[in-house]
Amino acid sequence: LEMFSLGSWLPPLPGLAWGWALLDALLQGLVGACAVSVLCSLLKVYLYTQCLNDPGRQAEAGALRVQRRGLELLRVAVLTGVLAMVGSRVAALVVLEFSLRAISTLLSLGKGSHSSQLYLLCQYSLGCGLSCSLSFLLEGAPHSTCNLGLAAGLAGLLATYARRLAGHVCTLYELHSRARYCGVCLLLLASGHGLPRLLRAALGLTFAVAGLAAVALINRDFLSTAEAVRFWTPLTICYTLLVVYMQGEKQNTQIWGRRQSVYQIVLVRMGGLFILLLTVGRWADVLHVLVSLLGEFWCLLHAGVMLESCRRQ
Repeated sequence: LEMFSLGSWLPPLPGLAWGWALLDALLQGLVGACAVSVLCSLLKVYLYTQCLNDPGRQAEAGALRVQRRGLELLRVAVLTGVLAMVGSRVAALVVLEFSLRAISTLLSLGKGSHSSQLYLLCQYSLGCGLSCSLSFLLEGAPHSTCNLGLAAGLAGLLATYARRLAGHVCTLYELHSRARYCGVCLLLLASGHGLPRLLRAALGLTFAVAGLAAVALINRDFLSTAEAVRFWTPLTICYTLLVVYMQGEKQNTQIWGRRQSVYQIVLVRMGGLFILLLTVGRWADVLHVLVSLLGEFWCLLHAGVMLESCRRQ
């Protein structure tokens, strides 16, 4: 049977096994990519309705109204492949880094306020978080592939309906809200301002579970407490310095507002993780950091219009 297995004919790749493990990795990546798609669709709905309420932001509403179905499907497909290639260790580190940065950002904001830009910056980390959670929760399960298939089907269904909602709102919300015609548009007109709170609660729960799963996935590779301490000590120092750097950048509003600063921050984050893993990680982890860098850029590239709208908001 082994000579007919998929893994015996294909070359080994770091962090990516062939056969059923490859299918599991792709399904986990698909769930994460669909979650990112849902997040972007709901945030697009919120930003679009806010732009329509401000006469000076009609140009932004026109930019958000542009629908590119082919590009959306391409984004999901590429992000699925990237998340499938990234190993669980690097995905876990990305989740922990963003969680610390998000907590620091939320503590620095005033009570009841929110940062729409933070929702866009968490896209890739959200995909990694769901991948880590599924990997941890389904580890050793007898029917994990079937469970992942059901999860991917549900995630795809939610992403499809969220994308249709965004398309409906961007096409007909202005007309339906004036004519008091559509129930969905009327609901958004009455309570659309609560979308950020809904996203905040959902993301908070997701990253709480993902953080616990990330710590468990990292610790399972250590054979002793001393080995774990040698890894966690430089990691803690690195993440602390990164959080301090992010807060310093955010206080400079002129730099923080520019789009290139978002890419610069991604380079600094991944650069710090790259250097850290060169000293305490494995060579496969270093490759996965480079893949993660591409994933971060891919998510931000397709959210350029919404990032600009968040900046002006």
